[in-house]
Amino acid sequence: MEQFFSNLNFRTNGDGFTDITDDLNLFIQKSNYNSGILNLTSLHTSCSLTINENADPNVLKDLRKFMKSIVPYNCYTSLSKNRQEIYYEHFQEGEDDMPAHIKTALTNTNLSLSFKEGEIILGTWQAIYLWEHRFTPKERIISVHIIGEKNSNIYNDR
Repeated sequence: MEQFFSNLNFRTNGDGFTDITDDLNLFIQKSNYNSGILNLTSLHTSCSLTINENADPNVLKDLRKFMKSIVPYNCYTSLSKNRQEIYYEHFQEGEDDMPAHIKTALTNTNLSLSFKEGEIILGTWQAIYLWEHRFTPKERIISVHIIGEKNSNIYNDR
């Protein structure tokens, strides 16, 4: 078993999902790993990592709409009896700043995935997404840690 650390850079299009599955599989293959575990960590506090359906784009649209409904911009309504509006105190980078942090806290910033024969093991309709929670496009860094077995380079001379 060997270990390997690296960073992958991704550019998002702003609020929404970026499918990074193919990039991750290519990274594993170029790193010459056959099987093992891939640990991914987002190095940001306003985006997350998720595995979800890749067949119907409406799934991703519905996820975004649901998340916006439970994490509104500017303020939220308390769950107490008097249902008062509470305004965010952290807003220095815009109205999407604090909601992005809350969305990240409610989702995942780390994923651990198995891979075999150079490909991440996923279900038929699954993909790995970088979920951007800010309005504008961002450069995002994902830390990658591979623990696994390298491809053997044994050639038979005949």
